[in-house]
Amino acid sequence: MPGLASFSVIVRPLLTERSTIMKEKFNQYVFETAAAATKADIRRAVEELFKVRVENVRTMNVRGKARRYGRNTGMRPDWKKAIVTLEKGQKIDLADQTA
Repeated sequence: MPGLASFSVIVRPLLTERSTIMKEKFNQYVFETAAAATKADIRRAVEELFKVRVENVRTMNVRGKARRYGRNTGMRPDWKKAIVTLEKGQKIDLADQTA
């Protein structure tokens, strides 16, 4: 079964205080990904889109939070997050990519 197209796997980079620390100390980058994406799809997409070598991919499914809209309650959608570790000497310039 063929995987997803590279441009549809990576939804957006997650730029938080924690992800910035992970990038600086451990050379790890955090992305929101398509829910159907596998680790192999994510690895291939990052290598193709950013021209880097991926060492490891860890994924997790994040449950959507309950939100109130006036009297009504609703749910934010569930989503998938991937932590991608790059090989030594590799780097992604996210400021340049998200412009």
